[in-house]
Order: sequence, then C-alpha cells, then structure tokens
Amino acid sequence: MDLHGQVALVTGAGRGIGRDIALGLGAEGMRVALLGRDEATLDARLAECAALGVEAMTVHADVTNEDQVRAAVGNVERHFGPLDLVVSNAGRRESAPAAPWEADPDDWWQTIETNLRGPFLVAHAVLPGMTRRGRGRLLLMGSGMGLRPQPLWSAYGVSKAANSRLTDSLAAALEGSGVTVLEISPGLVRTDMTEMMWGSADEQPWNDVRLMVLAAVRFAAGDLDALHGRFVHAARDDLDALLARSHDIVREDARTLRLRSYAPDDPLD
Repeated sequence: MDLHGQVALVTGAGRGIGRDIALGLGAEGMRVALLGRDEATLDARLAECAALGVEAMTVHADVTNEDQVRAAVGNVERHFGPLDLVVSNAGRRESAPAAPWEADPDDWWQTIETNLRGPFLVAHAVLPGMTRRGRGRLLLMGSGMGLRPQPLWSAYGVSKAANSRLTDSLAAALEGSGVTVLEISPGLVRTDMTEMMWGSADEQPWNDVRLMVLAAVRFAAGDLDALHGRFVHAARDDLDALLARSHDIVREDARTLRLRSYAPDDPLD
C-alpha cells in the first residue's frame, strides 16, 4: 500500500520510540501528527520533520484527559483529514523502583492512568470515525513486562498486562469492521525511561528501535492485518512466519502461546 498522503497520529511523539516511529512513518510519505505534553519537545520534533521534508503538525494534549484527547483528534482531522493510523505510544513508569507496598500510591496510579486510561481514551476518540468509515488501524504499544511479575516496577507491569486485555477487547469488538488493532512490543530499546529502569550498561540486551519502526510501517501499509488482535514482538518474532501461520492460530490461543514463550530468565523486554 502506498502510504503517501495518509494520516498518522502518534502519541508520546516528543521523544524516545514515539519520535522514531513518527519520523519513520513520515519518511514513507505519511502526514504525521505529533501528540505530547511538552510543547518545546514537540516543536523540536516538528523542526526535525521539516528538515526531512515530512509534513507534520503538533497537538498538545495529556492522554489521560478526555477533553484534551478528543480536541486533539478533532484538530488533526480538521487539519489533515481522517486518520488512517493511530499509534498509542505515550507511556510512563514509576518515579523510582519500589516494592508495591512501598510505592507512592499517587505515583503508582498515575502510571496506570497514563499506560491504560491513555490508550483507552485515544481509542475512544478515534474508533467511532474509523468504524463509520470502515477503515483504519490502531497500534498499541505492548511490553513483555506485562507478562511476568515486576517486583520493583509493579504499576508498569500491571498497566501493560491490562493494556493487552484492552487490545483483546478492542479486537473482538472491531471484528468485521474494517478496522485493525495490533499490540507490538518494541523490546528493550534504549530510551531515557528504560535507562532509568535498567541502567545504561552496554551489556543490556538492547534492541534496535528500527525494528519497531519497520513493524509500525508494515502495519500502516496493511501488511500485518492478518495478525489483528495479537501481541507480537518487533525484535524477536519473525513477522513473516507469523503471517504465514495466521490462519492456523486461533486468536483465543495467541496470548497463551505468547505467555508460554517467556521463561523466567528471558531478557527484560
């Protein structure tokens, strides 16, 4: 599918993986809306897009605020037209590692709100238009941390586990609508957030962010539609092999297969 002229919205686009995805989609000809809370960071990304010839705009919003999310989506669609792809990337972790009973309750809950309420509100704002048009794609950012106990980052782990169930629920509700949803884990990519959580040592099993960008581009182009509703890993899964087996994998079993594929000593992603 030719992506030129299509419209993408990326949340958390000011830095980290969101920034790379936004630039990657723009390089394929998509018009990109950069959503975030920090206007200065968004302006810097907008300048990057302009330097690369990417048609882009910024929208300032907190993904946990329903009115701001809805207004941002409306602003993008008035400026660029209907959304073809939404990447729900905005996320956070706790301010400091702690056992669950030692964590600050407000900080713990803010992580849940950003990582779960945020994707829900984004989906709530964009899916009515997509389902009316009978087309569109929603990408949720997954994490292997939602698939195993997280003693020191429990809010992040809980939120990512819940995010997977949100993906399942959306996929079932969207069946036959022409709208596709997919959850993709980028793996352990070096960002400010992951360095704070796991350290910056080179011996960490860092994954190349370009694999996540490529997966996002393939999803935007419709290459991964047969994996609707599934959890895939951008760095560790052979996407073409999964596509070849997509008709043999029952969706209800996909999460179980993924859970079984993780051993306690697997990498942190």
